[in-house]
Amino acid sequence: MIPKCIELMEIASGFQQARILLSAVELGIFEKLGTASRTARQLSDECQTDPRATQYLLDALAAIGVLQKRTSVYSLPKRVARWLSPSSEDCILPMLQHWVFVWNRWHCLTSVIRHGHPVDWPPSLNQPSEPDRTAFIGAMHVLARLRADEIARACIAASHSSRLLDIGGASGTYTLAFLKCYRNLEASIFDLPQVIPLAEKRIGATRFAARVRYYSGDFFRDELPGGHDLALLSAIIHQNSREENVALFKKVHRALDKGGTLLIRDHVMNKKRTRPPLGAVFAVNMLLATKGGGTYTRQEIEEDLLHAGFGKIRMIRRGEYMDCLVEARKF
Repeated sequence: MIPKCIELMEIASGFQQARILLSAVELGIFEKLGTASRTARQLSDECQTDPRATQYLLDALAAIGVLQKRTSVYSLPKRVARWLSPSSEDCILPMLQHWVFVWNRWHCLTSVIRHGHPVDWPPSLNQPSEPDRTAFIGAMHVLARLRADEIARACIAASHSSRLLDIGGASGTYTLAFLKCYRNLEASIFDLPQVIPLAEKRIGATRFAARVRYYSGDFFRDELPGGHDLALLSAIIHQNSREENVALFKKVHRALDKGGTLLIRDHVMNKKRTRPPLGAVFAVNMLLATKGGGTYTRQEIEEDLLHAGFGKIRMIRRGEYMDCLVEARKF
């Protein structure tokens, strides 16, 4: 459907509300509010911001429904506090903190389109700032917890597998989902040295701790640990070029036992590369952040898996939110 004039204007001006929300996140407004109420002056003092500018920001947040304003006092409505209060189990602040980082890349888009080179910043996990790295891992957990259980249930191969290798497993959200769903499984998480302690801490506090092993390494440089009959690449292939994916698939193939299964979760594009729409937008994000990453069609993924030695390749789930699943077997 061709957008109308007003819709085009709404698309073009959408950055304003996004920036208002992200600046509030960056300034720590929601941490200061929590489940309490504050005046603009109180928040200005606590966040060390300009009083007049702070009131304008708070009024805008109230106008778009993020905050509630009564006389001169601001608070988080209950329906919003669930998502923005740090004390809530459903808090999405780590995701929004990561999007602050992503914003700084996106303002360079025009230049990147002109020259074809990504923004010259380290990837999220290699940022010198510990808060940036922690926000990225927290963001991945926020996204994963929305669909991890569904993804685990969709992988029927896990019901007759015994050892899962979660490659780039971050804080272990998908590992936990698989262990909860399949009592027969044990798991290994393979990720960068700076990430593994986060996974150990999180999983160590659960009843699944004894069923998980940890391996630190870089899948671009290191071999993967063997002895597994199920491997998961969750939201990994979009950061790689096709050549990098073939090399990674070959490493997974070597790590899997004969008859083992590889499960890929990512955007899988149609032949026109326009659906799912979020996948097309995410490809631009990868253009900004990586040298060769993007989102791939089912045919491209299948070709690369075949090149790496896999067979019996099939798509077992379609989705709009990076929740498509492709399955392949090692023979």
